[in-house]
Amino acid sequence: MSNPTAAMLVIGDEILTGRTRDANMHYLAGELTGRGIRLCEARVVRDDHAAIVAAIRELSGAVDHLFTSGGIGPTHDDITADAVADAFGAAIDVREDARQILVEHYARTGLELNDARLRMARIPEGAALIDNPVSAAPGFTLRNVHVLAGVPAIFQAMVSSVLPTLTGGDPLLSQMIDVNRGEGEIAGPLKALAAQFPELEFGSYPYQRHGAHGTQLVVRGTDAGRLASAMVALSDLVKAP
Repeated sequence: MSNPTAAMLVIGDEILTGRTRDANMHYLAGELTGRGIRLCEARVVRDDHAAIVAAIRELSGAVDHLFTSGGIGPTHDDITADAVADAFGAAIDVREDARQILVEHYARTGLELNDARLRMARIPEGAALIDNPVSAAPGFTLRNVHVLAGVPAIFQAMVSSVLPTLTGGDPLLSQMIDVNRGEGEIAGPLKALAAQFPELEFGSYPYQRHGAHGTQLVVRGTDAGRLASAMVALSDLVKAP
């Protein structure tokens, strides 16, 4: 059985304008890889309702899990929850269990639970809440879409809440070797080697260190035995004149 697949949808004008550097995709990719869930695509979309709805519909239909980040805060441009609801034709309103989480949180902090903050309790009908141990306002899962905050510390905490509920696959293993040759010199032999191990993935990444050019070769797969065999063959290739 093949490993589950995932995609990520990063939402926010601040990413596309360069005001904010996205760190969430890098974090999610590492966490999913360790759990044996393959991240197949990551996409960034602006704060536009129709664009978000279209992306959710397309990506959620293409993978087993879709993770979103951003757009679930208290301001007018936090429109992700409404977009997810529209994508699946679900009603959305303030939900009592989410509201109670916010009531208790703001009572502890001494801050007012005003109308803006109450927007964070608007949850699509049929969704399950995702725990947020950092700032309380919950994310949610609707069908195969996991809706998470954009702030990295909160996003990471929410990922930790979601992942134990998902069925993973075999962890994706990887090994690498550095070669003091350019990509063009090893491309042919590397292609032939990849054909011998079709169940593995071979990547080449050129680098320049201390004025010398080289290539880092990476082999990835879920079968430790085949990965070891490929690395032996790769070492022989590297040693060949």
